[in-house]
Amino acid sequence: MLKLIERARRGLRRRWIHGRANRRLNRLEEAVNRLARLDPSARPVVFFNASTRLMGLSQNAAFQLAASWSVRLAGTPTLHFACQGGLSRCVLAAAQNGAQALPPCSTCIAQTRAVLAHSQTRWFIYRPDPRLEAALQDLSVAAMQDFSWEGMPLGGLCLPALRWTLRRHHLAEDEETRFLYRAYILSAWRVAGEFSELLSESNPRAVVVFNGIFYPEAAARWVARERFGLPVYSHEVGLRPHTAFFTPGDATAYPIEIPDSFQLSAAQNARLDAYLEQRLKGNFTMAGVRFWPEMRGLDEAFLAKLAGFKQVVPVFTNVIFDTSQPHSNVVFPQMFAWLDLVLETARQHPETLFVIRAHPDESRPGKAARESVAQWAEQRAIRGLPNIHFVDSTEFFSSYELIARSKFVMIYNSTIGLEAALLGAAVLCAGKARFTQLPTVFFPGSVEDYRHTAAEFLRAETVSAPPEFRENARRFLYYQLYKTSLPFDAYIEDDGVWPGFARLKDIGAQAFAPQNSPVARILVDGILDGKPFMLED
Repeated sequence: MLKLIERARRGLRRRWIHGRANRRLNRLEEAVNRLARLDPSARPVVFFNASTRLMGLSQNAAFQLAASWSVRLAGTPTLHFACQGGLSRCVLAAAQNGAQALPPCSTCIAQTRAVLAHSQTRWFIYRPDPRLEAALQDLSVAAMQDFSWEGMPLGGLCLPALRWTLRRHHLAEDEETRFLYRAYILSAWRVAGEFSELLSESNPRAVVVFNGIFYPEAAARWVARERFGLPVYSHEVGLRPHTAFFTPGDATAYPIEIPDSFQLSAAQNARLDAYLEQRLKGNFTMAGVRFWPEMRGLDEAFLAKLAGFKQVVPVFTNVIFDTSQPHSNVVFPQMFAWLDLVLETARQHPETLFVIRAHPDESRPGKAARESVAQWAEQRAIRGLPNIHFVDSTEFFSSYELIARSKFVMIYNSTIGLEAALLGAAVLCAGKARFTQLPTVFFPGSVEDYRHTAAEFLRAETVSAPPEFRENARRFLYYQLYKTSLPFDAYIEDDGVWPGFARLKDIGAQAFAPQNSPVARILVDGILDGKPFMLED
């Protein structure tokens, strides 16, 4: 009974907070419309973000809403593409409640209506295509991955969202997976058809989508680019709190162009050092989530174990279904193939202690992996090998102390590889990472080259990284933190209910006008004219 009372109390509090936030949002939106002086001859910008919330205002939804207001205040009309029960199964609902569960359309639509009450909106609903249903009916999961329909690669477009929903890379050949894959493909086709009609009717100047990798937005982006030749901008959360990354490329890959001439000044170095001082203590959040609730040092038992080996090599893994993974698999087919090679290498080098660390996000409540490094470790019986030490995702001892003692560091594409490079460690990278576009780590071009390099490093007396790796790592991280991560903290704050959700601050509509805000100016120039989404110092 007490649990039911507490649950009801939390529900009432959430509804009160979100209702109050939506009323403030509506007042701001009305004020934006009053201030906007729209050019009647201007082609509109279309915005779409069906995959970033069910209830409440997520940070990504807030980023896009603020960007749309800035575009309106610059005189360009905006048009929102919105889901009105338009998906047979949606990514977030299926991830929370299972493949067969229907999406909570009523609450999601109510929230969308509250957010877009005074915006020009094109709603779409779901209607199945009988011909497509018949074509999919008897296909296996493997066959659906290569499935195309009328020239559109629907299977490939839906695959990352399916893996994210099911929290795994290797998909089971079972009815749950087949059902959800069919539902995603049918829904993506519906999105494509409705979005094509919208683009034909509105003749927009550009399109802005959340993420670009979840299937509704991936389908819309494909249509806009491939069929209409339109510029499409996607966005994701930035590295600092309440920051966003906008790009004409793939937001989840974080493409960043850093000029060769860019070198950090004394002030920039000091700013980066202040950030790193907190980061290396675990004092940071991303998308409102704090991964390290505490950071413990290496205990005496581990240090005693370490003393029995010639050298130590930390191995840092990723979450297998993360949206960065499709971009990273250029050398190895996927992360577990790399881990199998690491295991093979460990067996060949009993003098070396390999510390394999599972990513802390692997066991996050509500987002726990269904195919995890912990399961891989159990299946491979690595705990029986004396020179492998496995660190579960729930253990919070300091990776940075471990890096300081390492001969070199092995990663797939984890950000900790960049941090290790910043600390002066040699890093052997197996997957394409956002920071591998600059020489920051050792990144062999093939599996055999990787195997050879690992063996060479293990045999060598010492392994050193070239000095430019550390310098490039500093250049890259500064650019990512303070150039390409656009701060929205003048506009939003945490909503006080859920991590990663936001509410608009009590500010005037003028704050979103490009003449009053450097961030708004960058957004408008980027969306309308294709200029870099880049901050000046």
